[in-house]
Amino acid sequence: MAETAQKILIPETFQGGPGVGYDIASQIGLMWELIKAPLIVPLLRIGVYICLAMSLMLFMERVYMGIVIVLVKLFWPKPEKRYNYEPIQDDVELGSSNFPVVLIQIPMFNEREVYKVSIGAACGLSWPSDRLVIQVLDDSTDPVIKQMVETECQRWASKGINIRYQIRETRGGYKAGALKEGLKRSYVKHCEFVAIFDADFRPEPDYLRRAIPYLTRNPDIALVQGRWRFVNSDECLLTRMQEMSLDYHFTVEQEVGSATHAFFGFNGTAGVWRIAAINEAGGWKDRTTVEDMDLAVRASLRGWKFVYLGDLQVKSELPSTFNAFRFQQHRWSCGPANLFRKMVMEIVRNKKVKFWKKVYVIYSFFFVRKIIAHMVTFTFYCVVLPLTILVPEVKVPIWGAVYIPSVITILNSVGTPRSIHLLFYWILFENVMSMHRTKATLIGLLEAGRVNEWVVTEKLGDIVKNNAAAAAIAKKTPFKLFKKPGFKFGARYILSLKILSFCSCTYYIYWSLVLECSSSYVDAMILFMAKTTTLFTYSFKPLPSSSVDLAMLAPSYQAHDLSSSKLLFIIIIIIIYIYIL
Repeated sequence: MAETAQKILIPETFQGGPGVGYDIASQIGLMWELIKAPLIVPLLRIGVYICLAMSLMLFMERVYMGIVIVLVKLFWPKPEKRYNYEPIQDDVELGSSNFPVVLIQIPMFNEREVYKVSIGAACGLSWPSDRLVIQVLDDSTDPVIKQMVETECQRWASKGINIRYQIRETRGGYKAGALKEGLKRSYVKHCEFVAIFDADFRPEPDYLRRAIPYLTRNPDIALVQGRWRFVNSDECLLTRMQEMSLDYHFTVEQEVGSATHAFFGFNGTAGVWRIAAINEAGGWKDRTTVEDMDLAVRASLRGWKFVYLGDLQVKSELPSTFNAFRFQQHRWSCGPANLFRKMVMEIVRNKKVKFWKKVYVIYSFFFVRKIIAHMVTFTFYCVVLPLTILVPEVKVPIWGAVYIPSVITILNSVGTPRSIHLLFYWILFENVMSMHRTKATLIGLLEAGRVNEWVVTEKLGDIVKNNAAAAAIAKKTPFKLFKKPGFKFGARYILSLKILSFCSCTYYIYWSLVLECSSSYVDAMILFMAKTTTLFTYSFKPLPSSSVDLAMLAPSYQAHDLSSSKLLFIIIIIIIYIYIL
């Protein structure tokens, strides 16, 4: 009885036996045909509709910001004209009394390579020394690095700089905890403003003289944010890709928010805060991994305004290793989603902010940019579109597959014109990273296990330049018979291989769909890729089937005799997804 039931439910080719081999490809293809019409087609069609809706939301957001930034550049008055701005002049009679007391906070954690740069830049600011307090907040766990940072602070203190070295017993609250603890010190009580610089940031000497007048002359302004400039953007392809994404953020997103609603997300560094605004907003909180954005939203809900200065640039460093970049992106994607979950109702119920500003903060700032942008990139371009190759019954309109992505991509490239020739690689890079960002976004929305994971971004400082100089010197040394190979197969090369292997799979399928290639051409291309990537080296022989079920499906299955290879190729893509993780 059991054998009869087994034969009814499972075709003979799935059972094996004497004289019957295993044709895995054919079996997978048969299973695919059985479940495709009743299950896969409806689900995939729903997925296409949802993804098209998200694409339209992102498209309209990008077009809106594109139009606004053009109007801002052409017709909007400059910040010094929109606000009451007058530089603080040196006065011989008054001395330094007309300069407000400013606190500089430099949070650190095991910053062996960059601590001297940031401390030196802060001590070199053009501001009266008796009106400046520099606070180095060192949470380092390495005693050697602690001693090095403390010695550097003592060296500058011996030159007459008012610099304080502060440590804590524990790292509670991470960066937010350190900044909050720093504001509690007694010598900070007379400070009116606080400028924050991460350990790898190097402000120019005139930074405070250009930023502080906006705060002294406009009592409703809480924050003046400067723009990041990257000293190592040309170090490798990874840093060039990051520069393209961040330049769009600063050139368009921050500028539009500042010009239209006097609101944008504080970037956590290279900004000057009014301490009274920080206190009124509730101070620093460590409930998410984006304490900077958290403070900015709370301050904005209390009516404070922000100013972004695109020409106030501060040099900084981009993560040049994949692990450092991946952890940073997890924090930047998970934190905003988690903050949105915690604050959305507070924003809705707030009565101090105008209705349209609420719409901007909830829909544009949070929902589209921080959630939809990550999810649509991954689900639509990396999952749904490739799957529609397997299911010809599901159609994707040409405007959703080509026109909208093209416009979004072009608009994203305006921030870095010098890298326009790298746009294709940037598309591949962003699609690969979209999986990590989508996963982090879901973790933030659901408050899963890694929601408060904080890994400090590794900074290499001048170590790369030093290595390059050492390599140049090595080239001038006499020839040696046995030389150590100069090429190192490190993390950056592995990253490149991951990107190329993944994108070669998904984008061949994607553009096959876009160009509406014939089925035979697509199948030949898929088989060719499977061979060239050496991911599958086994050949499967077609086997005859005596099963009644298989015989009934024979006409349709023969019409799609290569669909099993497509399915195997999708499995390859899934394996590569897991490998990239």
